[in-house]
Amino acid sequence: MKSYRAAAIQMTSVPDLEKNLVQAEELIELAVRQGAELVSLPENFSFLGEEQEKIAQAEAIALHSEKFLKTMAQRFQVTILGGGFPVLCDEGKVYNTALLIDPSGIELARYQKVHLFDVNLPDGNTYRESSTVMAGTHLPQVCPCKELGNLGLSVCYDVRFPELYRYLSQMGAEVLFVPAAFTAYTGKDHWQILLQARAIENTCYVIAPAQTGRHYATRQSHGHAMIIDPWGVILADAGDKPGVAIAEINPTRLEQVRRQMPSLQHRVFF
Repeated sequence: MKSYRAAAIQMTSVPDLEKNLVQAEELIELAVRQGAELVSLPENFSFLGEEQEKIAQAEAIALHSEKFLKTMAQRFQVTILGGGFPVLCDEGKVYNTALLIDPSGIELARYQKVHLFDVNLPDGNTYRESSTVMAGTHLPQVCPCKELGNLGLSVCYDVRFPELYRYLSQMGAEVLFVPAAFTAYTGKDHWQILLQARAIENTCYVIAPAQTGRHYATRQSHGHAMIIDPWGVILADAGDKPGVAIAEINPTRLEQVRRQMPSLQHRVFF
């Protein structure tokens, strides 16, 4: 693992596949111009609309999303995480799928989100991700990248389940991805603190690309795409507008924190 610059992209995706991919390409190019070698896109980067509209277009969304990620990785010669897009499965539902692609356009890892966001919020909004999404049945994998470190995958609501990240750290993760479309209501209170907790307790870098702003009439996201170091220090925060959070991932810093706070070695039960 070497020192390198990573980017967490922040988007305001809408129910328009083509428009979203144009926005994503512009932000990827912006990140690459700033020296990023690892670029991450948020959950729902290619489509964020009503659930039934997503299902109706799922086949096209999946096809174009995967092709887009491979094309961008090859064009800009970077490793890219597509933080979540629908891939059709049985029973007329989709898997919320994150995909990691290397600079040659080869798939490195694929993860189907296991924790689905079925929540009634105090602001009156109700979310039933399981109405259209099938929960994944496999733990995310850790992808060993010689230059970028051991990369662990997750998606959005997963961040509330620390056992998933403890598993990733036990499997050798050094960098944790948390691509998200966190709601505005929950994000203001929980987003930052959950990301910092996952970084601190696992002594890992956390890269969290995010959705921001209003996507359609009833859906608004918190924003604040972040990169956090293993001590819990926020290295970059994209605020509440579309843009890019960029920071250095430094193996020396990782080793320093793990030496000073060797909590992973002190586990008793798990």
